[in-house]
Amino acid sequence: MKIWVNRLRAAEGFTLFELVVTLTVLAILIMGTLPLAANAVKRDREIRLRETLRQMRNAIDEFKRDTLGACPAGTTQNPAGRPQAVPADPRSRVVIDDCSIFDTENLDRYPPDLNTLVEGVKVRQRGLNVQGSGPFGDKNATDIDTTEDVLKVYLRELPVDPMTGESDWKFRSSYQTKDDESWDEINVFDVRSASDEKALNGEKYSDW
Repeated sequence: MKIWVNRLRAAEGFTLFELVVTLTVLAILIMGTLPLAANAVKRDREIRLRETLRQMRNAIDEFKRDTLGACPAGTTQNPAGRPQAVPADPRSRVVIDDCSIFDTENLDRYPPDLNTLVEGVKVRQRGLNVQGSGPFGDKNATDIDTTEDVLKVYLRELPVDPMTGESDWKFRSSYQTKDDESWDEINVFDVRSASDEKALNGEKYSDW
């Protein structure tokens, strides 16, 4: 008799109360996981933003290193087509050889815009290539004058801000403070996100 009653209850299915309780529990679980999923997506975008900013700032710094010894103030080309003999960063193997990209206001010789980093600039070998290889080929010290111009690209493409989905970066020149909201268009000393949103740690993305 007991077995028959249990089978009868199983055949009847769930009561309305049991269904309501089950759906309520499922709703609570779903509502609890949605914020976690949203935070995971946001955290991934923040990681990509930090990496993108790092790549652009490294490219700006590399460009700056390659200007050491090139383009004296007030000139549009290197004297005799040769870079100036000044101490250079050991990480820089070339010197920028196209002074026309700098105007008289950009005395610090930072890139005039991000497109310059993407399109590339003409460079010349800074000195003897002791390894005897590279973009300039095998050259002796006496052959440096005959080295042809080489185009150096600092960024593969114009990066997109993961927070805005656009390449709408905010720029700051070397003549501005970090609190300046409007770019003076003299050069690109630093770059930051145009998003006004706050990160998971409470900071603004535009302050990164």
